[in-house]
Amino acid sequence: MKLFIKYMVSIRCKMLVKDELKKLGLHYTTVELGVVEVMENITPEQREHLKTMLLRSGLELMDDKKAILIEKIQNVIVEMIHYSDELPKTNFSDYLCEKLNYDYTYMANLFSETKGITIEHYIILHKIERVKELIIYNELNLSEIAMKLHYSSVAHLSHQFKKATGLTPSFFKSLKLRKRSTLENV
Repeated sequence: MKLFIKYMVSIRCKMLVKDELKKLGLHYTTVELGVVEVMENITPEQREHLKTMLLRSGLELMDDKKAILIEKIQNVIVEMIHYSDELPKTNFSDYLCEKLNYDYTYMANLFSETKGITIEHYIILHKIERVKELIIYNELNLSEIAMKLHYSSVAHLSHQFKKATGLTPSFFKSLKLRKRSTLENV
């Protein structure tokens, strides 16, 4: 049985969900960002208990098919940008269609209506958070970061970074207090 969980965007969230499933005596085959596959059928009481426990931790068990699709889109984007070593060679719209088996226009319209921003803008926000992370780690220079995140040039990366943050990447790097948003808040 598949369960869909909203706001599950980090490894910490996955660990929390695993713990809650164990407390309920449920066995899982997979726990991925936003999706959990449980071996047993869940009773209404177990479902309600799980729902309550997840809410206490800021997560939400979902039932609505459109909300589930939105969460899947977000999770694919987060996984693609923050947890994979290499971004896909294809464009993001093709990648999303391939991963989720939905028409991109349908996904884009639903996402925009629900979230109030486009998928493209959501991807840019996450790419900027990834750039911040890579700048803070100080392992790559801006050229390497631009290449890693498939920007056409350092100038393009810098322009997008400044537009999103109001700062240049260089100035951001020089700041003593480097504030980053948690993935849950992007």
